[in-house]
Amino acid sequence: MTATFDDPTARIEDPAQLRSHVGAVAPLAERKVLDHLDQFCRDFIALSPFLVLASADEAGRADASPRGDAPGFVRVLDDKTLLIPDRRGNNRVDSFANILSAAGVGLIFMVPGISETLRVNGTARVTHDPALLEPSTVQERTPTIGLLVAVEEAFFHCGKALIRSKLWDPASQVERGSFPTLGRIVAEQTKVIGVAELEATLEEGYRTRLY
Repeated sequence: MTATFDDPTARIEDPAQLRSHVGAVAPLAERKVLDHLDQFCRDFIALSPFLVLASADEAGRADASPRGDAPGFVRVLDDKTLLIPDRRGNNRVDSFANILSAAGVGLIFMVPGISETLRVNGTARVTHDPALLEPSTVQERTPTIGLLVAVEEAFFHCGKALIRSKLWDPASQVERGSFPTLGRIVAEQTKVIGVAELEATLEEGYRTRLY
């Protein structure tokens, strides 16, 4: 059962009511949305080592997945098409499974040191075309699959969220020892493997199975 925390009479449930609380869209915010990738977008993507990929299945269950590699790992094939290579992971492939049933995706590109982000929305399809994936080979490993994203919207997002969060400020970094390791967390959550064994497995994976 889902808990109810808010007053039902205080819920916002239609677009007009939403607008009445937040106000009209600023003219520049409307006009800045492109239907393609211009040179500013291309240059930002070339600098970006990290993005968040949002998708949802046919029932609307949403998922957001981090993607990262060397700057420019996402390739701009033309002003309407991106290729995101899939690197080795745990084989959950949640995003890919979602896209097979509902093609809509949202991307947020980030560049360390730059507070602004680039948002790209569109549709995606899964490809295993060797001709497309071969240029994304790293350490002699070619991705077995990738995402082709057809761009429908592209626009830069102001830096307020990253400024407020101090995301790129070294002084705001959390001391790693202040939070449990992933090995401990997953071992205690699943109860199927010991902490030491899982931590050793993860460490070995970080060293030898990034690609």
